[in-house]
Amino acid sequence: MGCWSAENATNAYLKTLRMGHRAKEPDVAEFISALAAGNNAQLMVVACAGAANSTTIALVAAAHQTGGRVICILRGHEELQLSKDALGHHACHVEFVIGEAGSLLLNHYSEADFVLIDCKLENHEAILRATQAGGKRNGAIVVGYNAFSRGSWRSGGSKTQLLPIGDGLLVTRISANANIDRSCGNGKKSHHWIVKVDQCTGEEHVFRVRFPGGKQIEA
Repeated sequence: MGCWSAENATNAYLKTLRMGHRAKEPDVAEFISALAAGNNAQLMVVACAGAANSTTIALVAAAHQTGGRVICILRGHEELQLSKDALGHHACHVEFVIGEAGSLLLNHYSEADFVLIDCKLENHEAILRATQAGGKRNGAIVVGYNAFSRGSWRSGGSKTQLLPIGDGLLVTRISANANIDRSCGNGKKSHHWIVKVDQCTGEEHVFRVRFPGGKQIEA
């Protein structure tokens, strides 16, 4: 992942506006597109809970700007057909893959430098862990969308920000060569950052949870 490019971010943002429908306020797709292009993402992967939608189109717009690839991981053939119908002619710029997102990100797309995860996926946190465990030579950005539907994201010590855009975005930056499991039986304590969102007030609460020997502690 290269240095921030304001020009790439702006061009991708404007391209996404032209590719979609203009809302009264900038929505999730435009933000994602600008974030991916601004960071010069080359291998962009999105894990969808259902059919691909405007978030995938956002990556297509970013890829046009950076010259990168877009991989869309789907759960089945039904979602594949629905995705192609939804994306229309933009689908030809997407590489569709059917399978388990965590395994694919760990084994086949470990060098992805921009990852989108639908928080409506039951195993969205496991997908995040697989993304981090793969290690990143140049670092990566992981974005969870539909974050308000779940309200938490265990980022393994990485820096995470909750953004109240659309249905909520959780943005995590993974440092170069980061690995989620830093204890590995060496006797050192590890910790997780947990973000909780109060569904009534919208307030964000961040907890740092320490645990020995890799044992999970729920907050």
